[in-house]
Amino acid sequence: MVLKKATFSLAVGWTLLIAVLCLVKFTDLPSIGVSEADKYVHFTFHFVFTMLWGYYFWLKLNEIALTKIVYVAISSLCYGILIEFLQEKFTTTRHADVFDVLANFSGAVVALVLFVLIKRQKLANK
Repeated sequence: MVLKKATFSLAVGWTLLIAVLCLVKFTDLPSIGVSEADKYVHFTFHFVFTMLWGYYFWLKLNEIALTKIVYVAISSLCYGILIEFLQEKFTTTRHADVFDVLANFSGAVVALVLFVLIKRQKLANK
């Protein structure tokens, strides 16, 4: 029960952190000199988003329900698109980028594949 509540809190916190980091203006951040580094960040945001929410549903249902994980991955994609829309319409320093959405989706899909592999492994060990 404690693990489920902690995972839920982490998932909600991560979801909010994504919004803050994507919508707040950061002018004094140092450049790391990696081309398209923000795509790695977007990938990581949505990989962790999908892992946390997927793990929460795993704990809640006491099984890896792949349909729930697929819904989480789709939710990640929709959330990423929403953030891009909000960046375009409500910020002056950020703009919507289809490649950010692709990076978001890639992170969610990799997490989904990881859940599929974990479920397969668990079934093979029974």
